[in-house]
Amino acid sequence: MTTHDERHAAHTGNAHGTPAHGAHAHSHQHAHDHDHADIDWSAMAPLLERQAETQSSLYADAAAWLGTLVPVSGVRRVLDVGSGPGVITGLLAEAFPAAETVAVDGSPELLAIARSRAEGRGLGSRVSTLHAELPAQFDALGEADVIWASESLHHIGDQRAALASFAGLLRPGGLLVLVEGGLPARRLPWNIGFGRPGLEARLDAAYADRFGAMRASLPDSKEEVDDWRGLLAGAGLVPSGTRSFLSDIPAPVPPVVREQIVAQFERSRSGLGEHLAADDRDTLDRLLDPSDPDSLHHRPDVFQLVAKTVHTARKG
Repeated sequence: MTTHDERHAAHTGNAHGTPAHGAHAHSHQHAHDHDHADIDWSAMAPLLERQAETQSSLYADAAAWLGTLVPVSGVRRVLDVGSGPGVITGLLAEAFPAAETVAVDGSPELLAIARSRAEGRGLGSRVSTLHAELPAQFDALGEADVIWASESLHHIGDQRAALASFAGLLRPGGLLVLVEGGLPARRLPWNIGFGRPGLEARLDAAYADRFGAMRASLPDSKEEVDDWRGLLAGAGLVPSGTRSFLSDIPAPVPPVVREQIVAQFERSRSGLGEHLAADDRDTLDRLLDPSDPDSLHHRPDVFQLVAKTVHTARKG
């Protein structure tokens, strides 16, 4: 399972990994190419890493907030489920310095990168990796004091059963953290000077259709209302707070962020082409043409605004 936001990058163009899957990845546009078996995660890894890195302040703020919900010194084991290349794994390890932090993913290629990243940040002695396919291998994850699942739960067909499995892995007083929802990312103004205004809203609508089809195609898929507080309570946990965190990079964006945005729009063009009106395809072609002065490569008004919502619940 790769997950986080980027299987979302793979799928949307997002930032974590492969659901420890069968489960996921990653910004809530959902450009999901959801047959993970067909995704070259080695090729996707740089995109996933860059996306997570450009949003790292958001995740660092979220990890710091978790430290107000559980005693940091008492956290001994953290699971990052759907870790992808391990960017957020490292942030969790830094937020809980007494803990072993485990990157859990279904992609061996991404787990190798997660190990390398941890070693490069001096975290190699406290960060380990675990290859697991969910939901089949929940039992392989082991107990934990904190379980972080970023945009990976929705890649499991039966979300209620998955939450019950997560709850069963938590130690008494442990915390389950779901990153689900938020707002669609925005990177361009409503009117970009050519094409119909509101391009990104129409891309969101196309992604929403694909996301619904993805959910319906999952094994044991069950339709649920996205009442995360209610679902967490239904798993026998005590909801302990929900907050949204923002990544706000105003124009003009740094080159690394611009490159990431170009890559995300390229995936939108290739993944959604037949689902878009001809004029929107033409607009995307212009935005992706480096010889066009109004393209994403040159525009001074490109920005990045991302909001992620974090839901938490504690085991009594």
